[in-house]
Amino acid sequence: MSEQILMMNQITKVYYLGDQEQTVLKQIDLTVNKGDFVAVLGPSGSGKSTLMNIIGCLDSPSSGNYVLSNQQVNELDEKRLSAIRNKEIGFVFQQFQLLPRLNALQNVELPLVYAGITEKERKKKAKEMLFRVGLEDKILNRPNQLSGGQQQRVAIARAMVTEPTILLADEPTGALDQKTGQQIMDLFHEINKEGKTIIMITHDKEIARHARRVVHILDGQLREEGAYV
Repeated sequence: MSEQILMMNQITKVYYLGDQEQTVLKQIDLTVNKGDFVAVLGPSGSGKSTLMNIIGCLDSPSSGNYVLSNQQVNELDEKRLSAIRNKEIGFVFQQFQLLPRLNALQNVELPLVYAGITEKERKKKAKEMLFRVGLEDKILNRPNQLSGGQQQRVAIARAMVTEPTILLADEPTGALDQKTGQQIMDLFHEINKEGKTIIMITHDKEIARHARRVVHILDGQLREEGAYV
């Protein structure tokens, strides 16, 4: 039986603009097991970014229950949310979010600096992860010396270096051409085969097809589609 690592039950998110209230997420139920590769597919304005922020502990729901790695996270304060976020979630962003003054190795090291890992150990871990994503010859290059695909590989290495429970990817191929995007998806497949749990947020049906399981979000409501083979 698969180990359940994420469970959302009746998650609702309401925003207030003056006297107006807007319900962005409507009683979302979502379960993710260890080793899953899940795509959350939806158009702009569907609520997928809000859902991603709640999954990633960047935001809290207005109501409902969220359990991540056996921890009830929906009622935690910001300090404890931050600690869980750093330990459990590895973020991969559409625009890479690399620091331009740092080389690839230093960018990958950064989460380990915040985690208080010694310099020797973090350099070792960062080098291993850059080798893992095929950038062993680019470790001293700064972002402006790397292609878009290489920058995304650095971002993936940075997300994985802390060995998080979930790799959370937001439109990971959105800033890449089709060929390079395919290469990044191939890397995600390899990482998933090694046992890493991946949740990918996307508006692109073709990208979603790379996942083993797809859920649709539309007007703040989630619908399971099943697996693509």
